Amino acid sequence: MASKISVDHEAIPITALNCSFRKKLGLYLNPTNTVAADWRTVAEMMDFTYLEIKNFEKRDYPFEKVLTEWETRPDATVANFLSILEKAERKDVISELKDMIDEGCRKYLERQPVQVTVVDSCRPRTQEREGITLYDDPLGMTPEKFDAFICYCQRDFQFVHEMIKHLEQTECNLKLCVFDRDVLPGTCVCTIASELIEKRCKRMVVVISDDYLDSDACDFQTKFALSLCPGARSKRLIPVVYKAMKRPFPSILRFLTICDYTRPCTQAWFWTRLAKALSLP
Repeated sequence: MASKISVDHEAIPITALNCSFRKKLGLYLNPTNTVAADWRTVAEMMDFTYLEIKNFEKRDYPFEKVLTEWETRPDATVANFLSILEKAERKDVISELKDMIDEGCRKYLERQPVQVTVVDSCRPRTQEREGITLYDDPLGMTPEKFDAFICYCQRDFQFVHEMIKHLEQTECNLKLCVFDRDVLPGTCVCTIASELIEKRCKRMVVVISDDYLDSDACDFQTKFALSLCPGARSKRLIPVVYKAMKRPFPSILRFLTICDYTRPCTQAWFWTRLAKALSLP
């Protein structure tokens, strides 16, 4: 079984596995277990220190935090995680969650060819990547640039309109890349989104909602942007929550500072804080 895991999952990051998987995984590992290995054993095998583990204990759902911290490491692959579970003698967890793991890996691999194509940005550039936005130079000599790429799902588009009104049509004078408004039709969605996020936009605003969690496009854009700034060292991503959520906040963004519009006490400063963050060099 170990060799099969290595072959199938070695190159797939643990971030490929979604919130539903993480939540169910926590049901197995969070409870203190006197018979089988629990989250503490797994955290030790991930090389977390005693003090780090004691800090995790203060959390309501400690293993989710362990996984969030571990996934920023270079060795945080699905293969390594499954290997840790095997060494901890928790093959029962692997067996129970096998279908969810395979589904997450399958979806990741379906997107992977697009990512490989985008990262390989050698010359000559294809025509598809030249005239892609409304005000691009047709010859591709002066590509249109933006302060921020807005990652959103269609059901949150009304809030994106509010964002345009407060950030573009005021003294903030920022320039946002809104896919439905600025991108010319007839191009490959994932390829162009990657080009815009990596080459054309200084930052990315991620509009978080329950609907966002179901969007494959948002999932791709967020993970692609995170791959460009491991550990968020460049402050490239800014998560925004504008309405109450029924589902858990996406774990891959929990280590980032959130711009939260749902708290009445901070609404007065919301747009000023967001504008300032997008204006940083």
